[in-house]
Amino acid sequence: MAEAKLAERPVAAAGAEVLTVNDLQAWYGESHILHGINFNVRAGEVVTLLGRNGAGKTTTLKSIMGVIGKRSGSIRFDNKEIIRATSDRIARLGIAFCPEERGIFSSLDVRENLLLPPVVRPGGLPLDQIFTLFPNLKERLTSQGTKLSGGEQQMLAIARILRTGARFLMLDEPTEGLAPVIIQQIGHTIARLKSQGFTILLVEQNFRFASTVADRYYIVEHGKVIDGFANSELSANMDKLHTYLGV
Repeated sequence: MAEAKLAERPVAAAGAEVLTVNDLQAWYGESHILHGINFNVRAGEVVTLLGRNGAGKTTTLKSIMGVIGKRSGSIRFDNKEIIRATSDRIARLGIAFCPEERGIFSSLDVRENLLLPPVVRPGGLPLDQIFTLFPNLKERLTSQGTKLSGGEQQMLAIARILRTGARFLMLDEPTEGLAPVIIQQIGHTIARLKSQGFTILLVEQNFRFASTVADRYYIVEHGKVIDGFANSELSANMDKLHTYLGV
């Protein structure tokens, strides 16, 4: 049987910036976590934030999504300033966040978890195309969400946001704790989504995985971006990466 084709999605002009972050500051209570983050993401690319634990990578994603209460600076998405926007308004612009903890509801089965988030924009993937990406989910539709394996829960967490119509996906540590075969499947999925015009901002500790999917990298340390380079410059920057990350 021929493999179903993902829906065609419009791709912005090559090189067009879809997200621009300037001097982003963020706090948890009195703790100052981000100290002037600066980076950009172009339409249709995969950008990875790399850094040690506690560097501020996840806080950066949460700040973009509007779920950090105290923040300042500038976050522009599609040329709209969103630093003061609420998280629901940000979601309606087409940004989705897949957290590291996945957020699967134990009281709901797989189908209910999958259908829970509302569709906020046109262009979300229908279920048949989601099942093309994640055939395991189709086989487990009536299973309790938290009874899935770690890999299947990660697939479900990503699948949910694909339904919403978001075109800018933020994935926080999608390979954490997963078996190599599942990590490979997640990588194939990211590549397919990119080929269909999705833009992806990825936080990863697993640099070797990131190097298979990313177009560009930013290094985050102590709440700041301290370096950045393209995938084509990876070999020339390996010594610096060893210093930054201990890889």
